[in-house]
Amino acid sequence: MLDEHDDPPGPRAGRSRRGGAPSPARRRFGRALIAAGTAGALVAALGALAGCGREGTRTAGFRSMDITGAEFGRDFALVDPDGRTRTLAEFRGRAVLLFFGFTQCPDVCPTTLARASEVMQRLGADADRVQVIFITVDPERDTPELLREYTKTFDPRFLGLRGDLAATEATAREFKVFYRKVPTGSTYTMDHTALSFAYDTAGRLRLAVAHGADAEQVAADLKLLLAEAS
Repeated sequence: MLDEHDDPPGPRAGRSRRGGAPSPARRRFGRALIAAGTAGALVAALGALAGCGREGTRTAGFRSMDITGAEFGRDFALVDPDGRTRTLAEFRGRAVLLFFGFTQCPDVCPTTLARASEVMQRLGADADRVQVIFITVDPERDTPELLREYTKTFDPRFLGLRGDLAATEATAREFKVFYRKVPTGSTYTMDHTALSFAYDTAGRLRLAVAHGADAEQVAADLKLLLAEAS
């Protein structure tokens, strides 16, 4: 279980690119992302981003938070519904929009994926240069076939990925994503970070996209990332 009060082990997200001690702004950013399991906490997370100087602000053109240079979310090794191990590196050449969630999520996940579907429609032909990835934080219930059917409901091009419990925890740590199982009577639900992450075509993490961002804003940001590669 991740500790909500300290930076999680794994990536050195709090360190500067020069390798010094973690800066206070980077620590605030890491802690806020870990805590961002609810809509209210998202405000705190985005506020922390805005305090990180150049990285973590709304730079000219981008509508989402610019986190260029962040030292986390660098890669994953997870399995697709066909049993193939996929990594972030293999999607270079395309922009990537990535989100963590679970198929039984009642609100945040379906609205985020519905927004992603609208984004793809707004991109037109450029949608072929974008990959949407949905990573489950509930591998105990989200079987490969369930993931396939769930993502296909929103867009057949969307890719659902999963790992075992250890791989899920390791991936969440790498991405500074918070999640936890919450008992609800005889079953359970999941709390989890509601941010999405956008990567450029070189595979670099560039933007943190708030749950409340609309499809027009996200599409505009992805167009800017795609234009950088033109």
